Amino acid sequence: MTSIILLSVFGILNLFLGFMRSNRMLLPGAILLLLAVFGTNLADWNQGTQVFHNSMLVVDNYTVAFTGIVLVTTILLLPFSRSYIAANEPNLAEYYALLLFSLVGAIMMIGFDHLLMLFVGIEILSVSMYVLAGADKRNVRSNEAALKYFLMGAFATGILLFGMALLYGATGTFTLSQLNTAIATPANASLLPMLHIGILLMIIGIGFKVSAAPFHFWTPDVYEGTPTFFAAFMSTVVKTAGFAAFLKLLVLALPAAQGFWMPTIQAMCALTLLLGNVGAAAQGSAKRMLAYSSVSHAGYLLIGLVATNGTLTGPAADGLFYYSLAYSVATIAAFGVLKLVAEQRGREDYAGLNGLARTNPLLAFVMTVAMLSLAGIPLTGGFFGKFMIFVAAADQGYIGLVVFAVVMSMVGIYYYLRPVIAMYLQPAPEDAAPIVVDGTQRFTLVLLALITVVLGVLPGLLGGIL
Repeated sequence: MTSIILLSVFGILNLFLGFMRSNRMLLPGAILLLLAVFGTNLADWNQGTQVFHNSMLVVDNYTVAFTGIVLVTTILLLPFSRSYIAANEPNLAEYYALLLFSLVGAIMMIGFDHLLMLFVGIEILSVSMYVLAGADKRNVRSNEAALKYFLMGAFATGILLFGMALLYGATGTFTLSQLNTAIATPANASLLPMLHIGILLMIIGIGFKVSAAPFHFWTPDVYEGTPTFFAAFMSTVVKTAGFAAFLKLLVLALPAAQGFWMPTIQAMCALTLLLGNVGAAAQGSAKRMLAYSSVSHAGYLLIGLVATNGTLTGPAADGLFYYSLAYSVATIAAFGVLKLVAEQRGREDYAGLNGLARTNPLLAFVMTVAMLSLAGIPLTGGFFGKFMIFVAAADQGYIGLVVFAVVMSMVGIYYYLRPVIAMYLQPAPEDAAPIVVDGTQRFTLVLLALITVVLGVLPGLLGGIL
């Protein structure tokens, strides 16, 4: 709760800082604030507080853990906004404020114990993303991305809200524990069709938010048009919060209906893995590849949902937490390098990365570590994230799904190695100058690579946290 208050207050204060027409204090101020929020979030460990009317928001260890991921992700991402400071971007204060407000929505999604709180969190997060997707107002692609995201997001929100309404009509409650009780002991069997339709509509609405197939078609176009900095935020924070909310909904509110929704989640999982990996392999743009990569990783995270066995603790939940952290760190590194290259070489395709190992060895190394982690190669965090999820799913008997995911991971190796080949085996353009990287960004890139390797070498460091 303290985290939400601090983020809301500083988001408003940040808008007033914009009147000073000086962007230099915004970045260090935002990082210091987020560090303070991270500290207050850790202070809630083992507290188990409940806030708002009828405990609509619960701050337990689950909430603290996933909130920590979204806060760390944002802190590590912020240094890549320095180009906005150098260009004296007049709207930077507003951008930072929207990022902070979106974190409020993300935390509400993670800690909700009432469906209305989930809806409010999704809307706070989504509205901020609609605006940030169109932040580059002079770019037609950015305007197109914002319009597509807004229109499709509005439809998805309507579907989600209709699903909530049907769930309430069938059970008479919005509270998660009471939903589970009402579903387990239905008072009126004639309301089961309403209940089932409501569950399906909610799965569709949340599936859109996390880019799960077949509700993912907005992802490549929106990511391509959205400024790279905000696309990275969208690919990490939004996905982490979305899956934390998805897991909580299925485990706490709908376990009694598992026989109904489980085949749907399994089908979504297989389809997401297939379309995400095959789509990524067909791309010629590194940025669109990362967009489809985001879709494919939603498929791996869906395996974790399938394997949870009705609990927020245990191997599957730990795997989801570990995977979310490893994926977020590697994705920030990849988008960070791509942003620096695109700004100074003017290209977001694979050719823009040609010869990067010769002109900027550090950037090439960090991008390589990120690609290996996203591909799930050993000694990286991504490998152990997948390993933990696959083991949890296999223990629950979902062998076929695990085998299919392993095959799709092999497809992923192909397109994740394409940037590495371009950087190390292709010649740099004759007029290619070294990419300028300032000290803060250099430190952040090294830190991202280090975290990825540490997560791969010491997987027990955060094991069993849930």
